[in-house]
Amino acid sequence: MNNQWQQYKLLLNTFVKPALGCTEPISAAYASAVAASMLPQTPERITVQVSDNLYKNSMGVFVPGTGKIGLPIAAAVGAIAGDPNAGLEVLAKINASQVEEAQALIDTGKVTVKRTSSSEFIYCHVEAQYQNDIAIVEISGGHTKITKTTFNGKMVFSNNSGTAKSTGNICNDIDISIQGIYDYAMGADFVDIAFILEAAKLNLDLADEGLKGAYGLQVGRTINKNIQSGFMTADLNNNIIMRTSAASDARMGGATLPAMSNYGSGNQGIAATIPVEMIAKHYKVNDEQLARALILSHLGAIYIKQHYPPLSAFCGNTVTSAAAAMAMVYLAGGNYEQSCYAIQNVLSDCSGMVCDGAKSTCAMKVKTSTSSAVTAFMLAMNDTQAFDQGIIAHDIESSIRNIGMLVTTGMMNTDTTIINIMSA
Repeated sequence: MNNQWQQYKLLLNTFVKPALGCTEPISAAYASAVAASMLPQTPERITVQVSDNLYKNSMGVFVPGTGKIGLPIAAAVGAIAGDPNAGLEVLAKINASQVEEAQALIDTGKVTVKRTSSSEFIYCHVEAQYQNDIAIVEISGGHTKITKTTFNGKMVFSNNSGTAKSTGNICNDIDISIQGIYDYAMGADFVDIAFILEAAKLNLDLADEGLKGAYGLQVGRTINKNIQSGFMTADLNNNIIMRTSAASDARMGGATLPAMSNYGSGNQGIAATIPVEMIAKHYKVNDEQLARALILSHLGAIYIKQHYPPLSAFCGNTVTSAAAAMAMVYLAGGNYEQSCYAIQNVLSDCSGMVCDGAKSTCAMKVKTSTSSAVTAFMLAMNDTQAFDQGIIAHDIESSIRNIGMLVTTGMMNTDTTIINIMSA
């Protein structure tokens, strides 16, 4: 494998990971677990300070295994029962009695959560106290990226030099493009990319769970109910939307199953995976072809999202579904140009979708972007693309840069306004 492709694989290994629960509250749970592990006993008091965007994405989402919403329960149960060595799966082994203990800590006023000003979009500062001992953990630039830990005022660990910048920092140093990603997905040895198949397994399990249980808004279950009643048909399009939405329902509704995330988002990992797997099944392709398609989808999404901040007013499912549409074209026997058409079509369709925090209605947005991906794929296979219209340029790379500019420059005030509305 050449150096460029090794860098691509590193991107995938960095940004495609199993995650249990929405990654923003899980970030606080992880920081709390690490802080608590430094103390001689379970903390008696926990103080959490987070950036505005991390706060926004934690206000309305269920914390897995708790049946409860928000940062206080995430931080408390993380400190009491979280596994500090499990990363984004920090809460995988909690039980009901530990959740009750965490809630008791909250009810007695021992857990404090505050917004704080930070230059980083992902920032979490946890102070855990037991008697006279105080442990502090700071996360900055990534959901599990610890940049500092202290114990009783003494530095234990510091890695501020490694703090991630808000946008574009990794891909600036890599020769990467949609063409480069396509060449990698088509040309890499199967043995070097087979790891991506795990994404299909994890996210399809979430879809099954979302159809079985009454999670969130039950978007997937409602579609299924209407298929069963004859109001909707059980065609491929509706089944793709149903299963993708159901996985998001489970994800946002607190299911105790991990998602394979993409760029720190379980929903975006779902949107990058399930539609692609279902198209692969429709065309009866083998595991190698599915793996190549999932590389297109996941790495394409990572690349586009490097052009703007990791948390913003822009719903990242838009660009994730654009990359998924590219993968669908490949599975249907389309060529590179048609794959680019598919990306352009999705970006043109739903780039106006805003992010107003992680919550059960994210399943609706996953439904919207997935529906757009299927339509964009069909148009692309008919050699139809949106170009030179609005923010969509004549070529794919210019369109991606335009999306980055739209989010980074154009939507900053939108982000502030959304956060102010939600915090009022």
